[in-house]
Amino acid sequence: MKNVLSIGLLVAGLFASPAFAAVDLNTATQSELESVKGLGPAKAQAIISYRKEHGKFKNVDELDNVKGFGSASVAKLKGELTVGPEKAGK
Repeated sequence: MKNVLSIGLLVAGLFASPAFAAVDLNTATQSELESVKGLGPAKAQAIISYRKEHGKFKNVDELDNVKGFGSASVAKLKGELTVGPEKAGK
């Protein structure tokens, strides 16, 4: 009975406080970008294409330069996206 209770509490905890990690614009795959609410396949591909053509994003606000994004959509996505720190030696 103790094991059943422990498992139940563990499962309840997973649903009560899901882990959240912002998606990094510079490293995210197509599917990782599509997992963000408001980013479908076309916008995810636009981000990847922009990244290939212009290099890494310096900040999330730079997303405003990507076709299909405006300042309003960038503002909505800011909490879901991030730009990770540059790694030493790169």
